Amino acid sequence: MKEASFPPVLDPASGSRMMYFDKQDQRVLFGDIRSESHILCDGRALEIRPAMLMDFTSLPFADGSFKMVVFDPPHLYRAGPQSWQAKKYGKLPAHWQDALRSGFAECFRVLDTWGTLVFKWAETQIPVAEVLALTDRKPVCGNRSGLRSGTHWLVFIKEPPCN
Repeated sequence: MKEASFPPVLDPASGSRMMYFDKQDQRVLFGDIRSESHILCDGRALEIRPAMLMDFTSLPFADGSFKMVVFDPPHLYRAGPQSWQAKKYGKLPAHWQDALRSGFAECFRVLDTWGTLVFKWAETQIPVAEVLALTDRKPVCGNRSGLRSGTHWLVFIKEPPCN
């Protein structure tokens, strides 16, 4: 049986693809748990239309399927049902630690050996140190950005297992 062929890059929580220069980039498999449309408080339309519905805590791919994974999970766990930020960025479940721990494990599982994981985190409600404690992997490098330097971009490499 022939395995499915996917682009080399997976983004399992792509939302409205805000960070992409080309929102239709064929090198990326855009996934999300949501498929929905909203009109934000400023009147702009927000479209979340993944190429494939998926939950980053349980990815439907074989081990080592991707050369790169871009992991930009929701960073909010406290947000009201009509919150424009929750609509725009998504919302973590109450047990966000379990979700992010599983998300890291799944992203590394589907990543090829020596593949790259790019992780983005906004420290709006949860410090990045608490999030990084949920994985035993260590980033190679990173950068803080944003108006108050609260957004972190971190790069990991999946090393082969030790024997």
